[in-house]
Amino acid sequence: MTTSSTLTALVADLGGTNTRVALTDGAAVRSDTIRRFRNAEHPDLLSVLRSYLEQFDVVPDAACVAMAGPVRDGVGELTNLSWTIDRASVSAATGAGTVAVLNDLQAQGHALDVLRPEVIRTVLPGQPAGDRAARLVIGIGTGMNAAAVYRLGERTLVPPSEAGHVSLPAQTEDELRLLEWIARKHGTPGFEDVLSGRGFERVYEWLCDAAGMDASLDAGGIMQAVNDGSSEIAEEAARVFIRMLGRAAGNLTLVHLPFGGIYLCGGVARHFAPHLHRLGFRAAFQDKGRFSEFMDQFPVHLVEDDYAALSGSAAHLQELIG
Repeated sequence: MTTSSTLTALVADLGGTNTRVALTDGAAVRSDTIRRFRNAEHPDLLSVLRSYLEQFDVVPDAACVAMAGPVRDGVGELTNLSWTIDRASVSAATGAGTVAVLNDLQAQGHALDVLRPEVIRTVLPGQPAGDRAARLVIGIGTGMNAAAVYRLGERTLVPPSEAGHVSLPAQTEDELRLLEWIARKHGTPGFEDVLSGRGFERVYEWLCDAAGMDASLDAGGIMQAVNDGSSEIAEEAARVFIRMLGRAAGNLTLVHLPFGGIYLCGGVARHFAPHLHRLGFRAAFQDKGRFSEFMDQFPVHLVEDDYAALSGSAAHLQELIG
């Protein structure tokens, strides 16, 4: 009988652009087996998994796919790519007997208890809490999402969420103008329309439009201009982005009360990390009127591990098999 300690599993982190795949020993991801595939070069996830397994002479006991899109009853659809994933097809492609399909933020939540301390950077210290306190993961990358994390006995519960598509709030006249501009150009604005790589480009384009300039930079170019101080508009775009991130994180914190901490993850969040303090993240996070002091108790951390979703998928499978 296979136990969690002898488990050989295949884990995959499926994003809108790339898919990362790895094998595990028990709950540990084998770093030497991590491979990255460009989704544009494959017709579907099953092609990716079969291409991966051709490189390794193994039939995994279990498999878990973490994907950037909503999952219901083991069936998921990518938000930014027309792929559908279900447990039966993943089992057929891999030979695995136990299969799980998670939203990628659920996988990030399952990773929190297995992440190495050196990949977690503290943004706001907050106050200590018990090890059963709720936590919250917020992912900022190609898209945006958030999920609460709970410990129930020996199991981890991470309910699915599509928080990135909640309507974006505005508290100032400038922010209202931004929302009106996004609505005119792209439809009803949600969190993801600002808090993502694509959203950062939209904020920059809005500021350029208001200044009568061409928006000549993509997200990477805008961030480079912020880093080297070569563009006032890029700097202001980063300030708007960070203010909206702080406000969104504060709103989600009041909904879930994650006394165990808020964990920012994703490539875009990591790029903004050096600028969070100077461009006002803390003030925006705590800007909750008479509850501003209440917000002081919530720690905020940054996860600096690009493979955390793989680790979370492995941890989830270990709990499933027991």
